Amino acid sequence: MFDLAIKNGKIVSGNEIKKANIYIKDGKIVKISDENLEAEHIDDVDNAFVIPGGIDPHCHFRDPGAAYKEDFSHGTAAAAVGGMTTVFDMPNTNPAVLDEKSFIYKKKYFADKAFVDYGLWGLSLGDLNLNTLDEIKQAGGVGIKFFWGYAINRDTNALIYNYVPGQNGVIPPLDDGEVYKIFEQIASNGHILAIHAENNELISMLTKRVRENGENDYEALLKARPALAEVLTIQTAIAFSQATGAHLHILHVTSSMGVNLIREAKAKNINVTAETCTHYLFLSDKDYGKIGSGMKVYPPIKRESDRLALWEGLKDGTLDYVSSDHAPHAVREKKGDLFEIPSGMCGVETTLPLMLNEVSKGKITLPFLVQVLSEKAAGLYKIDDRKGAVKVGNDADLVILDMNKKQKILNKNLHSKEPFTAFDGFEVTGWPQRTYLRGILIAGDGEILNKPEGRFLRANY
Repeated sequence: MFDLAIKNGKIVSGNEIKKANIYIKDGKIVKISDENLEAEHIDDVDNAFVIPGGIDPHCHFRDPGAAYKEDFSHGTAAAAVGGMTTVFDMPNTNPAVLDEKSFIYKKKYFADKAFVDYGLWGLSLGDLNLNTLDEIKQAGGVGIKFFWGYAINRDTNALIYNYVPGQNGVIPPLDDGEVYKIFEQIASNGHILAIHAENNELISMLTKRVRENGENDYEALLKARPALAEVLTIQTAIAFSQATGAHLHILHVTSSMGVNLIREAKAKNINVTAETCTHYLFLSDKDYGKIGSGMKVYPPIKRESDRLALWEGLKDGTLDYVSSDHAPHAVREKKGDLFEIPSGMCGVETTLPLMLNEVSKGKITLPFLVQVLSEKAAGLYKIDDRKGAVKVGNDADLVILDMNKKQKILNKNLHSKEPFTAFDGFEVTGWPQRTYLRGILIAGDGEILNKPEGRFLRANY
């Protein structure tokens, strides 16, 4: 007998919607059929849409090291409620993920805290750990993250977000020769190199200029960190990828010019993929007046023309998928001088609702949503033998949708440790109703319904 049957659902894949029943045994989908078969537990979803659990490859759960901002339990609970059943945690924690030892430590540290399945990124610090990057791949890491243009604290390996030349105890941002060696190493072992693309030299000069002029509004922030800062780094990265063959992944693309560069690189069959995030798709500089400093992220949210170009890039495949760049801070930290407060906000719980609202408005389709929130990421990170689609043999990670539910996103309802998002007050039509992880009901009606059931997810390159 089957353990669970999800009956009378409209199953959504990346290219179709079909009515069928889903039969689950030992956490796996074992049969999809219109047959009416017996199961120990039955969930009759009454013609609701059923999608594969979402995959969020870009999360900063701040744990360990800054757990007062967020921790893995709260962050993955937020993911579960938001219909995300797989998350990848970024490596710039304390300790950072720099080698096999630190990778295994974090993998075990998360083991009893995870409400959803999780993968781990490794961190590149250039020559400091060039020889241990392959260890991270062999341990099952999803890829290597490189914060291009950021300085490093010599004692803790923490990133320095506002580097000033001559700072004590700091390793300056890597030069292009050092970065090129990272690309060579990634090319040699067939892993993925994901970059935060901002040009430090340009940003440093422009920030000094606007600060000296006494400018302190959002326009000043965009002057200090313009699209050009992203474009210069993307150009260099694409050239390095072309020269070495390394798989380059560009994180949180923000600009029209960035989209155009990636489109051109893909047309030349350069080994480049890219993502954008919900805050870049749904916000622009014109929203600052009503939202305020809480919408500060790095790279910054840019112009309306950039927002529209990102949607076009997503729809034509230039951008591969949507992530959240979930990066909470203490709510109190998000108030103050725009240039001094930290960048980042909650996102893992709101990504799917925001995208479902676009479906409700007729701007995108559910199959397209499944492509950019599940299928493409699963394929890119070599986990599509288990995740990303409702198909026989895959884990039974399923989300039952309520496309008629209309509700506001509210900070007070978020499940993160420090619940704060720029989307507070946004009304959304279409919400995740129930979330299954490997056939276990983990969340429903906006609440966690089970103990942590998440497991480490190994990427098999």
